[in-house]
Amino acid sequence: MWEDLEVTLKKVPVEARKAKPEAGRLGFGVHFTDHMFLMRWNREHGWHDLQICPYHNFSLDPAAMVFHYGQAIFEGLKAYRGKDDQLFLFRPQENFERMNRSALRMCMPRIPADKMVRILKALIYLEKEWVPAAEGASLYIRPTMIAVDPVLGVRPGSTYLFYIILTPVGAYYAEGCNPTKIYVSDEYARAVKGGVGAVKTAGNYAASLFMSEIAKKEGYTQVLWLDACEHRYVEEVGTSNIFF
Repeated sequence: MWEDLEVTLKKVPVEARKAKPEAGRLGFGVHFTDHMFLMRWNREHGWHDLQICPYHNFSLDPAAMVFHYGQAIFEGLKAYRGKDDQLFLFRPQENFERMNRSALRMCMPRIPADKMVRILKALIYLEKEWVPAAEGASLYIRPTMIAVDPVLGVRPGSTYLFYIILTPVGAYYAEGCNPTKIYVSDEYARAVKGGVGAVKTAGNYAASLFMSEIAKKEGYTQVLWLDACEHRYVEEVGTSNIFF
């Protein structure tokens, strides 16, 4: 399997693997699986050094461009365990294609979407014991790309790191599947015409924190953002869908 994908596999020894969290204590994004996927890109070699390896920290130069100019994009999708213990993904191809649209807008290299779907399936198969079986729980998947050039200066990077980490999760909101209280913001905007609102880039989420904290202090769970021009038309809720 791994040779066909041109991916190096470095397994965590069984005796060194982490204890799985209890079903009722999953939280969201706080426990991470034993393995991750990563690959690197530069102008000379393109994407290279593909590997599934032990989950580990990165060492980055303080001048790494991601810290200063925000070249960072990501995706979010989930794997589910069915009643027959079969594992399911929901449209992973669409997520990687959307990531490529984000990459284009942020002047970052595109990834081989078809191949990434196959690699993701292999990674999840390796970590299948981490996919929770509890109702409402799932394995959250976070593909991420960052610019890592150790240089200052506003320009697109020339070296990038792409990685995928996995985390077993319960409900994102404390309310679970129950209704949430939504604060309508008519002062701040999440996205503007001609901007990067349609891109899953890190800075979009950082910009939403101020209004989100105001809403939280008022007893609300999330913010419903209105259009940036007139503050009259519904745009979106930051971390969930909304239907009328």
